Amino acid sequence: MNQTMKLTFVNVGYGEAMILECPDPRYRGGNFVMVIDGGSAEPGEFEDSVSGRLPFSEYLRTYGPDHIDLMICTHIHEDHLCGLLPAAELNTPSAFWQTLSSDFYASMPPLDGRPVKTASQDKFLRALRDYRSLCHSLAAHGTVLRTLRAGEIISLCEGLTCRVLAPTALRTDELQRDLRSLLDEQADDAFIEKLTALDARMNNYSLMLMLEYRGTRILLPGDTNCRGYHDTDRGQLGAHLFKMGHHGQKDSITPELLEDIHPQGAVCCASSDSRYNSAHPDVIALFEQRGTEVYFSDCPTPNGLKLPPHHALTFTIEGDGRFSARYI
Repeated sequence: MNQTMKLTFVNVGYGEAMILECPDPRYRGGNFVMVIDGGSAEPGEFEDSVSGRLPFSEYLRTYGPDHIDLMICTHIHEDHLCGLLPAAELNTPSAFWQTLSSDFYASMPPLDGRPVKTASQDKFLRALRDYRSLCHSLAAHGTVLRTLRAGEIISLCEGLTCRVLAPTALRTDELQRDLRSLLDEQADDAFIEKLTALDARMNNYSLMLMLEYRGTRILLPGDTNCRGYHDTDRGQLGAHLFKMGHHGQKDSITPELLEDIHPQGAVCCASSDSRYNSAHPDVIALFEQRGTEVYFSDCPTPNGLKLPPHHALTFTIEGDGRFSARYI
C-alpha cells in the first residue's frame, strides 16, 4: 500500500491554506483529507495573479481533492479563516476543529453595522462575522465541531498523529472572556478599542500543532510569533519541517527558538509583495545560515530570491524525516 503523505501549501497570496492527504483505506478514495486554514476571501488579494496565486476554493475546484474529512481553523483572522467559507460550501467537512468552545458561535451576535475606522479593523470584524457564519453553516450540515486544547494527542488516520501544543485551556478561557467583552460592548468607541486590542493579540491564540507521520515531524504554529511559545514545552518543538509563524515577519523567530526547532526545511507563507515585511530578509537569512532549506507558498523576493510562478508548494512526506518538495 502507498505510504506517502502529501502536504500542500496553496498560493493564496498573503495568507495560509494547507491540504494534507494521507493514505488510509478507511476513507473516501483511500485518502484522509485535512484542510488547515483557507486564506483570504477578499477579491483584491487575487487581482494580481502573476505569481500564480488563486482563491483556495478555486484551487480545490480545479485540482481537488474531492472531499474534506477534517477542517481546522488556527485562529480568527481574515487571511486564515475567510477562505474556509467557500471551501466548506464546495466540500462540507465531516469535522471542524478550532480554539473556541464548540458552542460559542451560537451566542455571537451578527455584528452587522458595527463601526470601524481602519482597514485592519474591518478585516478583523469580517473574520468574526465569517467565523460565526461558518460555524452555523457547518453545524446545520451535520459537521462535528470540536475544541482543541494543549496536551491532546489525537490519532488522525493510519500512521498520522496530531499533538496540540497550544493554546492552553487558560489561554482559551482568556480569549473567550475578551471576545465576550467585545461582543457585549455597546458603546462604539469602546467597541473599536476592544476590537483593535484583540486583533493585535489574536496571533498568539493560534492553534499550534505538531503532526507526526511515521517518524517525520511537522510543526504548524499558525500565526504564533516568537513571544507566543512561552506556554509550550520547548523540548517538544523539534521538527523536520516547520511552517514559519506570522508569515516570516521579523517577530516570527529568534535564534534560540530556531535552535529548539532545528528543522531541515521551513515554509514561509508570505505574499509576493512581502506585505507587512513578511519573508523578512533577516528571518530568511537566519534559517539559511543554519542550513535550513526555505520554501515559499507565494513568490516573495527576500535577498534577491527568484521563484517561478506557482499555484502551490507540495511536499511528499515519507517516514523517518524524509520529504521532498516541488512547486506546481
